[in-house]
This record gives sequence, C-alpha cells and structure tokens, in this order.
Amino acid sequence: MKITVNQVPQEGLYLEEKIKPAELDLETELIKFRSDLLVKTHIYRITNALTVELNIEAIMCANCSRCLDEFEWEFKKDVQLNFPLDISTAFIDLDPDIREEVILDYPIKPLCKIDCKGLCVKCGKNKNEGGCNCGFT
Repeated sequence: MKITVNQVPQEGLYLEEKIKPAELDLETELIKFRSDLLVKTHIYRITNALTVELNIEAIMCANCSRCLDEFEWEFKKDVQLNFPLDISTAFIDLDPDIREEVILDYPIKPLCKIDCKGLCVKCGKNKNEGGCNCGFT
C-alpha cells in the first residue's frame, strides 16, 4: 500500500485495500492465513508530518502447541504511524510497516484455548476430548 503524499487532501484521506499475505511474505511454518489482509487507513497531513491510522484484519490459523489441533482466530490490530515529511518525500510505502505490525503479534506458543489440556504423554490422546484409557491420566 503506497501513499502519494501530494494526493492527501487537507481533510484527510480514507483508503481500503486487500493485501495477499504472500505479497508481504507473512506465512510461516506455524502461521497460515485463511483470508487476505484487509487494511483500512485514515491518513491526514499536518504541515511537515503525515499520520496514518491503520486497521488491519485477517483470519489466521495455526496448530495448537499442546494438542496439535488446527485452529483459527480473527486477527485485528489498530496502529498509528507518524512519518516526518520533507520536500523530497513523494510517496510512503506502508507495506514494511504493515508486515512488521502483523509479525509482532504472532503468538510465540499458539494455543487453541487458554485451558487446552494437550495430549496424553503415554497414549497421545487429545485430553480435551475426554480422558484416556491408558491409566496415565
């Protein structure tokens, strides 16, 4: 998403764009996307600075680090960015900032739910689905 600085009117500018996660190299072995990123921006200019309010939304999925089940969640993040302007600034590329903001919120240890019971260490049964018969739990 690129902003042409001279096209930002005094009253501000609203932009909305869908970005494929592959364009920002966002998918990893652990984190996958079920939807494009929906990026809504409100841009306004005050003398020598440009302020960009970003709203980023996407559907992500990962495997739970305890029970290994795949689960998905809705990613939502609001960010405000400020860019100083000088005479040579013709446009601002928001893609690196969007990528960074999404990656900063990747879970270190994805969990399908806070109280996930995980797998039985003896028989491997998912303990969220009930007890197992191996006698270990």
